[in-house]
Amino acid sequence: MPGRRLPFSVLAKPAGAACNLDCTYCYFLSKELLADDAGRQMPDDVVRAYLANLFASHPDGPVEVAWQGGEPTLRGLAFFRRAVALAEELRRPRQQVRHVIQTNGTLLDDTWGEFLAEHHFLVGLSVDGPAALHDAHRVDRAGRGTHAQVLRGWQVLRRHGVAANVLCTVNAVNQHHGLAVYRYLRDDLAATHLQFIPVVERAPAPLLPLAEQGWRPGAHGHRTVLYRQHGDRVTSRSVDPVAYGEFLCAVFDEWLAHDVGTVVVGDVEVALGNLRGRHTLCVHSPVCGRSVAVEPGGDVYACDHYVEPGYRRGNVATDAFTDLLAGEDQQRFGAAKLAALPGQCRACPVRWACHGGCPKDRFLRTADGEPGLNYLCAGYHAFFTHTAPALRALSHR
Repeated sequence: MPGRRLPFSVLAKPAGAACNLDCTYCYFLSKELLADDAGRQMPDDVVRAYLANLFASHPDGPVEVAWQGGEPTLRGLAFFRRAVALAEELRRPRQQVRHVIQTNGTLLDDTWGEFLAEHHFLVGLSVDGPAALHDAHRVDRAGRGTHAQVLRGWQVLRRHGVAANVLCTVNAVNQHHGLAVYRYLRDDLAATHLQFIPVVERAPAPLLPLAEQGWRPGAHGHRTVLYRQHGDRVTSRSVDPVAYGEFLCAVFDEWLAHDVGTVVVGDVEVALGNLRGRHTLCVHSPVCGRSVAVEPGGDVYACDHYVEPGYRRGNVATDAFTDLLAGEDQQRFGAAKLAALPGQCRACPVRWACHGGCPKDRFLRTADGEPGLNYLCAGYHAFFTHTAPALRALSHR
């Protein structure tokens, strides 16, 4: 395949937006409106085309094969056995495959555990803290909390020695409990790799009442709309920017006092990388556009957060990833992150760490009325200001 090989990442959706849970803040559920029933599971020919494209577009060395959803384990263990075998068949001799899967963990059992361990999967497991906090939003289709089921999945991973990260959203329910959440994940789960993900559900004012009801099409008897990155309102489930900063600061202070070198906190690692000039996360990089999403039918979208009309870039069966990433539309998409950065952000003392955050959250105006301010700005500013002295000291160790 033609095209210059540049670093990039892909999230593939073997079951599309389909999920066995009904997490109330999950706007990805609305993506089911993009496809008919037949298009929601990735068929074997698309898997082959995707993996062949992925390996051909990467140089020798490590290649990450990452699966997400929805809930990818809905596709079944047999699917992943075939995918692993295909990856082994299609990789070049000097390419090393790293398998990654993000899951809610509720379907994991010992058979899954054996498989994930055998093939050295890295698993991202979603946990929002202790049961009372987790169960507020992470519910099944009957509205019941899922914490106990997720814990069973976590225990499966631990029992089989599977490498696992915890992915914890920060939302309106747990936003004032940063220390308690961190200590629960560290002490009760013995998790050593943590990622904190802010929940920001935006919507135009006329659609906010529908958004408040949830995003699953037809759920609870109400209609919904396809979630798009439009609007300057947020749902009541969304994290408050100031509380988000306080949450992260509480986590950092506890980590700094007790866990340097033993617990990895994603926000800290990213900030340390930025200090050293190594941008490892698109959210806090000067530009973006190097992380794309593959839907079940093979369509490639500009970003996992922009799986919506206007952001389709091509298809894995017909278009090399290298060509899609080098295409004019994707280049413009990635460069816009820096080009549209408001003057207030350009002059900000923590720009080195923040870089304006993700474009999906940049829907406010600055104090002087310029568009493009990140909804989470207050939280980012507080966190990076609070942590900068310690981070600089750590970066020189």
